[in-house]
Amino acid sequence: MLFENRIDAGRQLAEEVDVKNPEKSVIVALPRGGVPLGIELAKKRNIPFDVILSKKIGHPSHSEYAVGALSEHGDPILDETTQELLDQEWLDTELKRIRNEIARRQRMYSKEITKKPLKGKTVIIVDDGIATGMTMKAAIEAAKAQEARKIIVAVPVIPKDTYKELESLVDDIAAVLIPGTFKGAVGAYYADFKQLEDEEVMEMLHTYENTDA
Repeated sequence: MLFENRIDAGRQLAEEVDVKNPEKSVIVALPRGGVPLGIELAKKRNIPFDVILSKKIGHPSHSEYAVGALSEHGDPILDETTQELLDQEWLDTELKRIRNEIARRQRMYSKEITKKPLKGKTVIIVDDGIATGMTMKAAIEAAKAQEARKIIVAVPVIPKDTYKELESLVDDIAAVLIPGTFKGAVGAYYADFKQLEDEEVMEMLHTYENTDA
C-alpha cells in the first residue's frame, strides 16, 4: 500500500486511533513531517493539537543513520552499541547544535500555536512514519517528563520489530501498516514524500489555530 501524501496518511491513520475521552486528550506531532498528519487527526477526532520537538542524532559519517535522539525534555537517548564508538567531543558539539535547533523551533512555532499542558492527559504522539524509532523514543520520554497519564503512538507505518520494541514503552500503538519486511525508509510507502520546510509548517499551524478545528 502507498499513501498518496501526508494528508492521505493522516486521514487513514485517524481511522486507527481509538480515543475514549477526546476532551482529556492532546495530539502532539513531531515536526516537520508529523504536523499535517497530526492536524488531520485533531480535526477528525476534535482533539487539541500541539507539537513536540524531537530530533535524531545522525552518525558523523552518515547523517541519515540515527545513533540517538534528543527531545525538548530530558536527556538524549543513544544507541548503546554505537555510543562507545563515537568521539565524545563530536557528540557534545552535536548535542549542543541540536539543542539550539530545538530552541529555535520552539520560539518559531510558539508564534502560531498555543502550548498545551500534557499533565494528566492522554497524549497521542503522531509522526509520518517510524523506521528505527529513536526520535519517537525521545518524544515518548518528553511526554513522560510532562506527566502524561497515557501515551499512544500513532503512525501510518512502522516496522514489526520496531513496533514490538516500542510496545513496552507506551500504552498503545496505532498504525495503518506494520510490515514484517520493511522497505528501508518511510518515504518508500508514500507516492509524495517531499520534505517540508519550516515556512510550510508555520502556515499549517496558522491555518489550524485560526479555524474552529
